[in-house]
Amino acid sequence: MKYSELKELDSTELLKRSKEMRNEIFTLKLRKSGEKLEDTMMIKKLRRDLARILTAVNEVKPNA
Repeated sequence: MKYSELKELDSTELLKRSKEMRNEIFTLKLRKSGEKLEDTMMIKKLRRDLARILTAVNEVKPNA
């Protein structure tokens, strides 16, 4: 997911995607502990995507 794509979304959509991303990371970590994952780099990719989403959320928020 590219940052330029994220900048076009509104804050509610970004927050929804961040929640989905966190759940997916959680399930992958559970699967990793119990069994072998096919793509262990997927956790790292998702964490980076989550960081991009949270950066976009903070950019959309007004400065307090």
